[in-house]
Amino acid sequence: MSERDTPTPSEVRVEVVHALPERVWRVAMTLPDGTTAGEAFEASGLRMRLPEWGMSRADLGVFGHPCGPERVLRDGDRVEIYRPLQVDPMEARRRRAAKGG
Repeated sequence: MSERDTPTPSEVRVEVVHALPERVWRVAMTLPDGTTAGEAFEASGLRMRLPEWGMSRADLGVFGHPCGPERVLRDGDRVEIYRPLQVDPMEARRRRAAKGG
């Protein structure tokens, strides 16, 4: 991984992020061109920092759009690691509707 500000034509700069209500992890990296979202996640070291997940496979996205781990990244992409939902969105809507709002 390179610390340069400008990647070479055979590299991409990416950021891997994961957010909790109380903390955000951000890892900026320069990786080889052709790196996938899954490879960037593994290279970030976040799986090892967050062992409580117990996930065999992380749910990933790039700039708010869900993607599979095989998605090839472009220079400047932000890979997001999504945590499991606490409440099903349809159930949350039903609860709000039942309360009248």
